[in-house]
Amino acid sequence: MEQRDPLVAGQIPRLDREVRALLNAGRLPEANSLFDEVVTKVSPGADRWVRSAVLVNRAVMAWRLGRIPLALELAAEGWTDLDADRSDSPAVAHTMGSLGYLMEGIGNRRAALEMLRLSVQVARRAGNTDVLAHCLQRLGGSLNFRACSGPVAAAPAIFEEALAYLDEGLGIVKDEVHRRALLGACGRSLAGVGQLDKAEEMGEETLRLSLDADDLWGISVGNWVLAVVRREQDDFDEARTLASRAVTSAERINDTSLLLRFSTELADICHALGDAEGEAEALRRSMAASRTARETLQEGLGQALEQRRVAVQAQRLAVAAQEAAARDPLTGLANRLGLERAAAALLESTAARGRVPWLVLVDVDWFKNVNDDAGHATGDAALREIAALLRRECRADDLVARWAGDEFVVVLGDTGPNMDVGPNVAERIRAAVDGHDWTMVLGSVRRPTVSIGVAAGPAKLDQLFAAADMALYRAKRQGRNRVEVEPSVDEVPEIVSGN
Repeated sequence: MEQRDPLVAGQIPRLDREVRALLNAGRLPEANSLFDEVVTKVSPGADRWVRSAVLVNRAVMAWRLGRIPLALELAAEGWTDLDADRSDSPAVAHTMGSLGYLMEGIGNRRAALEMLRLSVQVARRAGNTDVLAHCLQRLGGSLNFRACSGPVAAAPAIFEEALAYLDEGLGIVKDEVHRRALLGACGRSLAGVGQLDKAEEMGEETLRLSLDADDLWGISVGNWVLAVVRREQDDFDEARTLASRAVTSAERINDTSLLLRFSTELADICHALGDAEGEAEALRRSMAASRTARETLQEGLGQALEQRRVAVQAQRLAVAAQEAAARDPLTGLANRLGLERAAAALLESTAARGRVPWLVLVDVDWFKNVNDDAGHATGDAALREIAALLRRECRADDLVARWAGDEFVVVLGDTGPNMDVGPNVAERIRAAVDGHDWTMVLGSVRRPTVSIGVAAGPAKLDQLFAAADMALYRAKRQGRNRVEVEPSVDEVPEIVSGN
């Protein structure tokens, strides 16, 4: 059973508490209007666990107002913020209790009971008596509902367990609102174990205090407790009147959990009286409450599936965008950004295996003439053809990239024991471009060749690139269409990689 959430270190916002008070007074339009103002405000406080408590508190209110998608969204966000490492926090206990109540209301009863038991454990460790009293009330109230709806033979033991929690809560409670909630729940447990006089006393006190406070939630529970007492005393006429009042109050505050339980008991009382019309009406109310809980679960499942679909789609789009940003659109090779992102890891893993990485820098000879003689579209086609030749002559694990314009870079990682792998790959690339049939691409235009500079060493990307660039310059100067190798590059730690 639920009354209202306690203050968590005084940080549940004032407007949130006003919304809850309006709900419990049955003033739903006013509560709904004020709630619109509440949910537009950022949750206060730097403490993420208090924020979590506020969000779940708002989820409960949204559910009471029939705003199911919003309730589920708020609950999910608050639950996500919950941190198991803060298992001694009153805010965590508070949030678990609210989640347990919400689960109870939508019919996820097993998970609700587990969450409520855990909330009591956390509240005990936290040492906050106000939060502990409220968590005890929620757990005891939920156990009462289990006893009412479960096998008759098991009910007394469950009521006894609930009574122990509720007695403990009454012994420490300070807040009058929490006290009314505990009195009502305790009265129902006492009726369940046959202590009718004491149950009646607590039911009447709950009703009296709640009438004074204009608290429809407490009025509903107080009438329910007294209805059960009268039923056990075989005063079915009075029991029907009281149970009907309990149901009416539960409807006014839109509390599905109370409505489902109270209308079922009203139907049982009407059946015992032979009141078929009253029984049918009570069952109609019970079915309506049950349908609300079921539809909430269905809507929650549908929303969860839709959120999952959107999340997967967003993830795919993000991955695609990230890949597109690192890929050259003309050739399909990695671009400069992609090379810089991937090269560091490749160079590090190669060095970790005791291997020497190689960098092969490829530049197309006389490429400006190709563009001038055949046009830029043909030049682009020639670059795509060279990219395909590079992929063909390199291994799948090699990093092949278009650096800029007509320059390409190949980083060879797993070089194995072959100390000449870099020059060998470079020569294969040069020969492949030189021997390629360019007729289909360039027609009679002068076919391109490539000049290549190669460097190796346990160095960073910028160091290898600078060394290979020096070798490439020599290849250009010595006639082009050739491979030149720079002596081994030693790593210089203070130089920062990247360009």
